[in-house]
Amino acid sequence: MTAGPSPFFERHRDRVAHAAALGPVLDVASGRGRHAVPLARDGVPVVALDRRSEFLVELRRAAGPAAVATVRCDLEADASPPVAPSRWGAVLVFRYLHRPLCPALSELLCPGGLLLYETFLVDQAELEGGPRNPAFLLESGELPCLFPSLEIAAYHEGLHGGAATAQLLAQKPR
Repeated sequence: MTAGPSPFFERHRDRVAHAAALGPVLDVASGRGRHAVPLARDGVPVVALDRRSEFLVELRRAAGPAAVATVRCDLEADASPPVAPSRWGAVLVFRYLHRPLCPALSELLCPGGLLLYETFLVDQAELEGGPRNPAFLLESGELPCLFPSLEIAAYHEGLHGGAATAQLLAQKPR
């Protein structure tokens, strides 16, 4: 799996940075910060949320002088992320799926805010790497259905960088 930013993220990076005028960007299940760090280096206010404190330490180190706020949270143990709703200009989720969290993710966005989401499809179980547990794999067409209150701006499923993923760009109505 790639250590750098997702090409899907890179295609929409300017839109995410522009959405930060509405509120900061929240990188959910950020890991070591492959998306949070580049945004912070661009001067975008970013909060990275992950359950692994060692990843958040690595993220802050990688960001260097570019400040990234971090929050340690187990998204599968808590009912919702420990951040304020209706505050975020953009929410990023990459290679992570916990279906019960999806309604809360929609609520985090301020009006006009963007959701950029990319994660694995069931087809990934037949490929190298990635999860095998069906709880962490999307069925075809499922991802947009998890966010019924958002307006879908772009959606694609297929092989991306050797992984079977679904990619969603959605916006909260103003």
